[in-house]
Amino acid sequence: MLGTYRVIDLTDERGNLAAAILTGLGADVVLVEPPDGSAGRRRGPFAGDIVDPERSLTFWGWNRGKRSIVADLTTADGQGVLAELCAGADVVFECGAVPVDLAALRAANPALVTVSITPFGSTGPKADWPATDLTVQAAGCQLAISGDEDRAPLRTTVPQTFSHACTDAAWGALAALAERAVSGRGQHVEISAQRSVMQATQSYSLAVPLGGGAAERKSGGVKAGAIDVRLRWPCKDGFVSVTFLFGASIGPFTRRLMEWVYEEGFCDEATRDKDWLGYTNLLYSGEEPISEFDRVKDIIGEFCKDRTKAELLQAACDRMLLIAPVATTHDVLTSAQFEARDYFDDVPDEALSEVPVHAPGTWWRSSAVPQVRLGRAPRLGEHTDEVREDWLGT
Repeated sequence: MLGTYRVIDLTDERGNLAAAILTGLGADVVLVEPPDGSAGRRRGPFAGDIVDPERSLTFWGWNRGKRSIVADLTTADGQGVLAELCAGADVVFECGAVPVDLAALRAANPALVTVSITPFGSTGPKADWPATDLTVQAAGCQLAISGDEDRAPLRTTVPQTFSHACTDAAWGALAALAERAVSGRGQHVEISAQRSVMQATQSYSLAVPLGGGAAERKSGGVKAGAIDVRLRWPCKDGFVSVTFLFGASIGPFTRRLMEWVYEEGFCDEATRDKDWLGYTNLLYSGEEPISEFDRVKDIIGEFCKDRTKAELLQAACDRMLLIAPVATTHDVLTSAQFEARDYFDDVPDEALSEVPVHAPGTWWRSSAVPQVRLGRAPRLGEHTDEVREDWLGT
């Protein structure tokens, strides 16, 4: 799909995903690494718990299908190599990992699209602040709704803020390329991870300015004032997500759920026949006490505990309910849907394993373009000579 495009990746683990998205779309992506390798090569976990820059699973995951060259961008020679590469490139991604003058590169190649991934943006009082995944999560309002209500906010185990930013960076690059097809000129795209992660709060950050109640942390759900909205429910073999909400759009799903709960003997007719479309207003007005809402949630909890994820999912399909299983890693790896769509690739990589690595493939399919198979991540500097020959003819 992007087979004619050349992309330069100057990022580390904070930005590698942006270029990886374009790799998955078929672009020729060259990762420019310092002599000691990208910082991502030193981030765990490591295959077999052996600390080695060629065994970093973090690096492996973000850089499959790319080509690696070594250039010391702290030297004039290294900057010269970069300038030569960018003269024939379409897109450059950077995140502050290495020194680079993007304005000079665009001046030399006016068609070049450059993309910067930053914690807070290049302007404003926080422009030069150092940042981690945790601090950007906090600044983007994500932590306000993450974790348990009786303790401090809880960050996600796997860093996510720069992944959100990378997704926005990739689509920003594609939008700039689409515009370039008309104007013939490249432009600079700047991404603030703080803004990207704030979008991932599902606009909860806008609730108070627009007159709504502030969302509060609640494990397995969220609290809005006195109303505890539960989103995750234990079942016989794990957890399911049940959307037990109300109003004109969701209330009919809740009504059908309660009809099923009644059929199975878990509630009486009065509970089944509550006004599920107007139930939110009943709770806020006090006409329906919060204790009654909690009682109904307990009923649904007992109902789910008696059934497996598969049973609840099948019923959701048959009865038009908003229930989805919470998948484990094993569920994903053995998914019949993924198997039917040939999603996973078995990738040979002797540096990681004697047997092929079962790894995610690309996420898209096209009737006109062959499927991209990413292969393994590059060894440090593996393609230095190859890229110089392909791109520079030297």
